[in-house]
Amino acid sequence: MAGGAFVGPSTGGNYEGRVTTFVITTCLVAAMGGLIFGYDIGISGGVTSMDSFLKKFFPSVYHKENEDHRESMYCKFDSHWLQLFTSSLYLSALVASFFSSTVTRLFGRKISMLSGGLVFLVGAFLNGAAANVAMLILGRLLLGVGIGFANQSVPIYLSEMAPAKIRGALNIGFQMAITIGILAANLINYGTSKIKEGYGWRISLALAAVPAIMMIVGSFFLPDTPNSILERGHPEKAKKMLQRIRGTNNVEVEFQDLAAANELAKRVEHPWKNILQPRYRPQLVICILIPFFQQITGINVINFYAPVLFKTLGFGDDASLMSAVITGIVNVVCTAVSIYSADRFGRRILFLEGGIQMIICQILVAVMIGINFGTNGVGEMSGSTANFVLFLICAYVAAFAWSWGPLGWLVPSEICPLEIRSAGQAINVSVNMFFTFLIGQFFLTMLCHLKFGLFLFFAGFVVIMTIFIYFFLPETKNVPIEEMNTVWKAHWFWGKYIPDDAVIGGQNLKELTA
Repeated sequence: MAGGAFVGPSTGGNYEGRVTTFVITTCLVAAMGGLIFGYDIGISGGVTSMDSFLKKFFPSVYHKENEDHRESMYCKFDSHWLQLFTSSLYLSALVASFFSSTVTRLFGRKISMLSGGLVFLVGAFLNGAAANVAMLILGRLLLGVGIGFANQSVPIYLSEMAPAKIRGALNIGFQMAITIGILAANLINYGTSKIKEGYGWRISLALAAVPAIMMIVGSFFLPDTPNSILERGHPEKAKKMLQRIRGTNNVEVEFQDLAAANELAKRVEHPWKNILQPRYRPQLVICILIPFFQQITGINVINFYAPVLFKTLGFGDDASLMSAVITGIVNVVCTAVSIYSADRFGRRILFLEGGIQMIICQILVAVMIGINFGTNGVGEMSGSTANFVLFLICAYVAAFAWSWGPLGWLVPSEICPLEIRSAGQAINVSVNMFFTFLIGQFFLTMLCHLKFGLFLFFAGFVVIMTIFIYFFLPETKNVPIEEMNTVWKAHWFWGKYIPDDAVIGGQNLKELTA
């Protein structure tokens, strides 16, 4: 192994302390930041399938859907402006993630959450009151700023507060909140679509204010993490907070590891420049590829456009919205499976099983759509065939929900050492938002051109990413964040990038804290 003898961790993760009610409560409150992300993922698809919304803002799409019977089934909703309504949020979230990384590092994780919630609240009011497409897009851009701040700060907060042995479960609380937000949005869309006066879409969009207010209020009561307090130069305060969240005064070993990590972080003046160094190559690659792969699974085809997709497949208005509710329920239940499994069975096995299941489901969906609609988009599905396609989509959502959904946020947030953590998370969020934007902006156009082959396109990428996980992602369960470099050092490929002085443990830790 390149770089000299391997130096093991000082504790092996066996820090003193217990899982306290205090830490569980704070992590649950912080995870509510995922509600704002989930609500906006779920709300746009239902709103864009409502005739009253299309008539007011996108009349050409309404005409193609309801009056132009010559239009291919695959192309009825193909509109760049309609897609921009969905995707613009994620473009602004991408930009905001870079600013939020600085706020998160200099002022703490909770200030970043509060800032995001306030901007998101303004965006929700603008969308609910929208009189034209410009107001819609501006509101979505402000929502994106809020999401950029929340997605930057919440996963880091959860990873830093949680004890190593349940870090996976508590961090996945963020993804659970996202799935609950998606389900709530689907249920609200189903209800507001029944409003005869045609303003149901306004209620759907304005209710985004509810999770924003929850996040704002919650952030006032959250304590900052020991890591963040120490990073900002208050060691005694950080130690007291660590004692409080661990439920014991005997936290000296863990605190020394935090202090050592902080000392290393202080030597790094430019985290954006330093994350490009070879010693951080594993973290940089993972923080880029994991969010890229997460989006290229095609999951947001379902999250954004489930009602539109189901209407495309011949479902009625009510049936398409109810099918979206069903996939939302599957998403929530199966994310709970990941909360149970991530710290018991590890990250790798969930990634691998989920990938294989998604590949099978996507291929079968493509085959079923191809058989029934061909390449010209003309045809229809029988009730039994449509139900089978819905089952396949639910099985696909289930696989994502216990694998790439939560782990796509958990793994990048837990692998970066403190000195590059804010930069690593900003890269993770920005890559995620960039490809979320691309999927949101071009899916309906790709469906029009690739037809049923679009599902084979996504399946091909899932094959590639499953192979990547098998060879290049080591297991990180139960490993303290401050000792994560020991995992990379022991890896057959990444070990050559990790110098001995990057491993906190053994003699190195003693030297750092002497």
